[in-house]
Amino acid sequence: MNFALTLCLAVMLDAVLGDPQKFPHPVVMIGKMIDFWHKRLFTSSRQFIRGLILCAATLLTTALTVWLVLWLTGCSMFVKVCMLYAALAWRDLKDETAPVLASLLRHDVESARESLSRVVGRDTENLNETEITRAVIETIAENSVDGVMSVIFFAGLGQVLNADYGACVLVWLFKAASTLDSMAGYESFGRYGTPSARLDDIMNFIPARLGGLVIVLAGGRGLRVFLRDRLKHKSPNSAHGESAFAGVLGVRLGGGAHYGGVFEVRAWLNSEGREPEPSDIISAWRLLDASCSLFTVLVILSVCIIL
Repeated sequence: MNFALTLCLAVMLDAVLGDPQKFPHPVVMIGKMIDFWHKRLFTSSRQFIRGLILCAATLLTTALTVWLVLWLTGCSMFVKVCMLYAALAWRDLKDETAPVLASLLRHDVESARESLSRVVGRDTENLNETEITRAVIETIAENSVDGVMSVIFFAGLGQVLNADYGACVLVWLFKAASTLDSMAGYESFGRYGTPSARLDDIMNFIPARLGGLVIVLAGGRGLRVFLRDRLKHKSPNSAHGESAFAGVLGVRLGGGAHYGGVFEVRAWLNSEGREPEPSDIISAWRLLDASCSLFTVLVILSVCIIL
């Protein structure tokens, strides 16, 4: 029951409040930690081994820090709630995409491009209204898994493994892996970045598949599209959430985009679907709410049954 209450409070705080703007976010601190190790490890020789050491050093430092904070505070529920709350990005997905929607509704494409550039990695300067809308929905879809459901999954798994420390430690190990992928998992780093990219793929493997199914379940349709298109991406995990959103909303996603001036070809997800419209962003928010709420309930029930 303590875990159910802890997780519910963390999820509710994030869904209602989002990240507090006046406090340093733990992910920023993890980023500085990665930068610390990166400056000492990155060279042109033995890149794969050094990349492995970067991952190991980051994960070990993160685990020890979280464990120490919990130990010093007596594993209080308040601290656990704060740690889980800080790891979630439910409300942020809406807050970060809301300015794009507002610009689209005013038919201010230039402003929408500018707002979108703060959210996505693709080039935005030449996107039209449909392409901007598609990019927003893809961001919500992918990050509904990476930023919310994966966190909830690892909280539940950690609780099963260790009732005192497990949930928070495993959640922040996942966040560290995700940050490693964002900072060092690029192909431009060569073999040095491979361990970071593969670590994120491994940790998201199960949550992405469970998350896609839950999105379809929450939306009440889209299973055929999800099963058909969920592997149509060079990443083993990214298309699961996107294909599920495409099937539920009935829109066509994917199709490629420009990154750093180079066009990256990607398969269409729900190729027979209609082109997305700005109002579909609101539908995507609602699907985000429904699927993440359902996922939370299912994880809590699973933990209660196991324990």
